[in-house]
Amino acid sequence: MTGKSTAVVGLQWGDEGKGKIVDVLAREHAAVVRYNGGANAGHSVVVNGERYALHLVPSGILFPGVKAVIGNGVVVDPEVLLAEIDNLEVRGVDTSGLVISSRAHVVMPYHKLEDRTREAAADSDGRKIGTTGRGIGPAYADKAQRFGAVRVCDLLDRDRLRRRVSEAARLKAGFLPAGAEELNVDALVDKAAAQGERLRHRVSDTTYLLNEIIDSGGRLLFEGANATLLDVDHGTYPFVTASNATVLGIGPGAGVSPTCIGRVLGVAKAYSTRVGSGPLPTEQNNDIGNRIRERGREYGTTTGRPRRVGWIDLVALRYSVMVNRVSALCVTLLDVLSGLDELKLCVAYRMGERVTDCFIPDGEELGKVEPVYETLPGFSHDITSARSMDELPGPARAYLDRIRSFAGIPIGLVSVGPERSQTISTGVARELESATA
Repeated sequence: MTGKSTAVVGLQWGDEGKGKIVDVLAREHAAVVRYNGGANAGHSVVVNGERYALHLVPSGILFPGVKAVIGNGVVVDPEVLLAEIDNLEVRGVDTSGLVISSRAHVVMPYHKLEDRTREAAADSDGRKIGTTGRGIGPAYADKAQRFGAVRVCDLLDRDRLRRRVSEAARLKAGFLPAGAEELNVDALVDKAAAQGERLRHRVSDTTYLLNEIIDSGGRLLFEGANATLLDVDHGTYPFVTASNATVLGIGPGAGVSPTCIGRVLGVAKAYSTRVGSGPLPTEQNNDIGNRIRERGREYGTTTGRPRRVGWIDLVALRYSVMVNRVSALCVTLLDVLSGLDELKLCVAYRMGERVTDCFIPDGEELGKVEPVYETLPGFSHDITSARSMDELPGPARAYLDRIRSFAGIPIGLVSVGPERSQTISTGVARELESATA
C-alpha cells in the first residue's frame, strides 16, 4: 500500500533536532531509513536522561523491532560505524535490526586525507568550505568518477577489494603526500576486509528490502541527514555537503519511489545555527548569540565545534518548505529562547536598494544581504513542562503563529526539551497520517 511513509527533513543548515523527531515517530513505522550523507551527520537523542549521539546508525535503532536501514545513498565509514555499534551494544541497545545496503559506498582512510589536504589548500586563499574532515566529499566524488570507488559489497570480496583500492591509490598518489600510510594498499585491504567480515551479516540489498516492506503494507520513516540549505543542488553552494539532503534525495538514495511518501515533516529550530563556513544572514556575534549557544548546547555532535547562532530566518525557512513540499513543521528548541526580552524574525533581505523575500541559494550572493527583521515580545516562563499549546505563554504562541503564517503550513510538533516526553503535538501530524493511510 502506498502513501503511508513519512519523511523527516531539516529545513535549515543542519542540527535542527531531526534525531529527536525521528525517535518520537519511529515506533509507528516498520523501518527508519538513512538515505544520504555519512559520518559528517550527527543526531542526538535523549531517552530517560541518557544522551545517544548517532552518526551513521538511524535514530530508530533505539526501538527494538524497528529496522534501522542505511541506504545505498549513504557513504559509510566502517570504522566509525563499528565503533558506534559497539558503543550502543555496551549501553544495552539491541542492534540486530541494523541493515546496510550492499550498494552504499565506503569512506576509506585516503578520503579523509584528501578532505584535509583540499581544505588546507583552500584555506590558504580564503576558499575553505569548513567540512568536518570525515572524507564525505571525496567519497562521493569517487562514486561519481566510477574509478577506484569501494562499495560495501566490495568489503566482502577480498580480490575485488584489492583491485578497487589499488586503482584508487594509483589515482590519488599524484596529489596526496608521498608515502602517506593512507595509500598503503596492503594495510588498507587488510583493515577493510576485517571490517567487512564484522559487518557481513548486516549487509543486504536494501532496495528490495524496503520495497517489500511497502508492498506488505509496512511504513517507512526516512531520516534526512544534514539539511536543505546544505543540499548540493539546492543549498548555499559551494558551502554545502556533497549529497542531496532534501526529500529529493530519497528516490536515488534509498531505491524507493517518492510516490510512497504520504507526509513530509520539516524540522526547524526556533532560531538559526550553522557550522563551518558560508553565509548566515541573521548571525549574532554578540551576547545574545552566546546566550543562545550555551543554553541550546550548540556544539557539533560530530566535531564538537561551536555552532554559529542567529535569529530565525523565515525567508530561508519558506524556501525549504517549498523545495520539500513540507506537510507540517516541527519546531525545536523553543525552550532555549525563554528569558529573552524580544525575539527577532527575518522576513526579507535587503540588497542595496532592493528588498526581496525570496531566498538566494548561492553562497556568495547570500553573503551580501542584510536581514530585514520583525520583532515580537519575548517570554520568561520555563516551558519545558508544557505538553499542549495552551500551556505555552502567549508570546511563545504568538512567535510560533508568526512562523506558521509566514511558512504557509501548519505546525505539527513543538519540542520544549531534549526528552521524548518534552514534545507538544498539535494533532496535525496525526491528522496527516490518517489522511494518507
